[in-house]
Amino acid sequence: MVVITILLPDRPPLRERQDETSQMPCSESRTCFWSDFLRTHLHPRSIVTIYQYNHDGDSSRLETFGQGEKLLQEGTYLEELEDRLHFYVEECDYLQGFQVLCDLHNGFSGVGAKVTELLQDEYAGKGVLTWGLTPVLNTAIPQRNFYRLMNTVLAMVRLSSHSSLFCPLSLYGSLGLRPAPPITLPYVHYEAALDYHTSAILATALDTVTVPYRLQTSAISMSHLAEALNFSGRKVAAAVAAVPFPVAQEQSLPDALCNQQPAMPWSPLSSCGEQRESHCFAQSVVLRGISKEHQVSNSPPGTEPKSVLHMCETGQEVLARYLYTVSPRTLSTSHLLRGPCKLLAPYPQFFSPLLNKHGFLLEKPSSASAAVESIPVFGALQSLAILRKTLGSFYEELRQVDVRRWASFFSVGVEMDDFEEALEQLRTLSHCYKESGGSAADSEDETD
Repeated sequence: MVVITILLPDRPPLRERQDETSQMPCSESRTCFWSDFLRTHLHPRSIVTIYQYNHDGDSSRLETFGQGEKLLQEGTYLEELEDRLHFYVEECDYLQGFQVLCDLHNGFSGVGAKVTELLQDEYAGKGVLTWGLTPVLNTAIPQRNFYRLMNTVLAMVRLSSHSSLFCPLSLYGSLGLRPAPPITLPYVHYEAALDYHTSAILATALDTVTVPYRLQTSAISMSHLAEALNFSGRKVAAAVAAVPFPVAQEQSLPDALCNQQPAMPWSPLSSCGEQRESHCFAQSVVLRGISKEHQVSNSPPGTEPKSVLHMCETGQEVLARYLYTVSPRTLSTSHLLRGPCKLLAPYPQFFSPLLNKHGFLLEKPSSASAAVESIPVFGALQSLAILRKTLGSFYEELRQVDVRRWASFFSVGVEMDDFEEALEQLRTLSHCYKESGGSAADSEDETD
């Protein structure tokens, strides 16, 4: 994979910030910028810095899709980006593709759209997996709230069309004009307003669900993973994860999974609302942190199996049988890894006292204050029928308001006609998630 970082200037230069943070641990009071979280030094040629815009302040903010798109349509940034891409691509022995992470709520949505368009044109046939990020924001300012939704809609349409697969990531319950409150995680006590906390959770999920194409022993590439989820035009996927996966220290995998039935143990991380009743067309599942001796039933010989899961002979068979039992109509692929997700500093220690230092459940809260060093994680990328409602709700919300009130949004790059066309494309995209044999209400919606 090739990763190019495009950023706005923050405090001191990146090298200086890295040298500072390498000498002291990060904390909630000091971590304000993305470079505060880095443990590794980035090569200078992997970074493109945009100087026209600022992070903070009321002016010179990169806040609209059109501003970001225009940055790579003209000027030197496009040439600089192409130069850096070629530098790294030429060093690759086997290039699977590109992983793009970009904000959805501000002007970086436009930058990401142009980057994915460039990758699609220059490297046809290579996988492009795009992750659109939205932090938990202050939604009290109407203009920024409308900008956020309009940026999100334009980004979803453009990024999904230029990528092999697009997945939004956010701890919001929904991304509409009135976002639903942040999700709750059973064993994580996080502060939704702190990027330090929310980015750690999303990074853990991202690190888990991308395992299939990052393992040397896996035969699945980025393109193969995308093709398993994006058939029938379903280019938008949803991420879910259990951070951590609830399992006790000596508990077997069959016992842990049986305790979760009939529901899945994970939480939604793509702001798609409640997913328990939504049909899943296809999914790629990863469970990590279960040692080999606990992957199958540990019942004494001669004991009657508690369930069909306790009859399985391998951990992979246990996981596959569980997925089929819970979602029999879903095309599922799965990976089971022994190694957990290791939590190195400066990962926040926001876990429940019901976890031991390895992230396993305790019978009662621990009195010791030992840091959690690793956790088992259960995550998945899914193509869900509920995405029809999610994407359709964006269309309905923006159809009910007069977007011309926000003329400043259309002052750079994006024309009103372009936005109207994007709304129609979003509506068309939402119809790809209609289940066969849909209800009469669905047919009426399409007619309207």
